[in-house]
Amino acid sequence: MELITAPDGARIALHSTGNGPGIVVVHGGGVTIDMYRRLAAALADRFTVHLYNRRGRADAPPRIEPYTFDQDIDDLAAVLEHTGAGNVIGHSSGGIIALKAALRLPVDRLALYDAAVSIDGNFPSAWLEGAREAARAGHTARAMALTSAGINPHMAATRLPLGLQIALCRLFLRTAIGRTMGDLLAMTLDESQQVRLHDGPADRWAGVTAEVLLACGASGPHYYARSNEALARALPRARTLVVPRSGHDAINRARRRLIEPLVAFFTAPVSRERTRPA
Repeated sequence: MELITAPDGARIALHSTGNGPGIVVVHGGGVTIDMYRRLAAALADRFTVHLYNRRGRADAPPRIEPYTFDQDIDDLAAVLEHTGAGNVIGHSSGGIIALKAALRLPVDRLALYDAAVSIDGNFPSAWLEGAREAARAGHTARAMALTSAGINPHMAATRLPLGLQIALCRLFLRTAIGRTMGDLLAMTLDESQQVRLHDGPADRWAGVTAEVLLACGASGPHYYARSNEALARALPRARTLVVPRSGHDAINRARRRLIEPLVAFFTAPVSRERTRPA
């Protein structure tokens, strides 16, 4: 682990493993880099994988309030400059941060898995105000139940009575990962609000000049696939990938059916010279 300096002077703890070209991972909301250790290990024989906790988590500095994606982009810029890496993986809310960063940072290849990018209102957000209200009132289990049901409409559990969903979330909050997600829930909801504020047509992202792999899980929410298809039509160097038998957490599980396409993507020749976006 080494400490690097962010533009605002805060210290970012960088955790690196492996050998080869660098890949920087921008993790999703509600978790820490611990959920991505398996991914890093699976790629470490071909790449140097750089993990860092985003603001407000574990060994990261606190967030600057009010929160916007800009502080995450500034931190990513510092990590890319320090490591010299041109490859980025973004997951969930880390996906929209990485995509937004690619509009202005020197990124050669960008792999997104279930990126939380809202295209023409397709990313669900009707649940958000109720979840934020519950979180502000200290009703964490209720806020988590509303969040889970809102972003996972494909799951059978979302059709259960809300009281039962809340009871299940109370049990989940007793687990290690549940406690972490509960502690970070307010920040997750802030990021969901930012996703909503960044809704718009796919061509708003057309300035991304990196080669982009837009991946999603076949067993996950269907809106990720629809967003990816729209983005692939708008971005100049993008293609889609639907990973079979995979849900939103497939990138954390790091099974071969996802790792092999990632390795192929990051080892293929880059079809352009590195260009700093305007």
